Amino acid sequence: MWSTFMVFKHLMYVHLFCSHIKPAVMTLKEKAQDIYNKLGQGQLLEAFDAYYHDDVVMTEPRGTREGKPTCRDYEVQFLNSIKEFHNLDVTAVTSDEENNITTVESAMDVTFQDGNRANMEQVAVQKWKDGKIIHERFYYEQ
Repeated sequence: MWSTFMVFKHLMYVHLFCSHIKPAVMTLKEKAQDIYNKLGQGQLLEAFDAYYHDDVVMTEPRGTREGKPTCRDYEVQFLNSIKEFHNLDVTAVTSDEENNITTVESAMDVTFQDGNRANMEQVAVQKWKDGKIIHERFYYEQ
């Protein structure tokens, strides 16, 4: 059993000798990789909530969505359209940390609710602000 003095002594040690240790800050590349790691674990919405800016704009060949609630609703609709998720393959992740840009090349193999199976290949270009994605553009064949 620890005495009050021992607890105090331990806390002082932690304060004096460990206070200089700063938590690791993730690079944008690590954040982009974490997003896709979460996607592969079925945590798309958790990744979206953690890494997308309130003022995010998402653009793809089918159109543009603005604002986090609108973009999140679109992601929910996409998830609801999937019957089975087979595979996610990330083939490249690059970053320009100085200009706050990441790119991710990936392919998803899914079966939709209507029974159609698709292997969707895309490139996402992500622009970051305040540690979150402020603009994301997807490139893929329709």
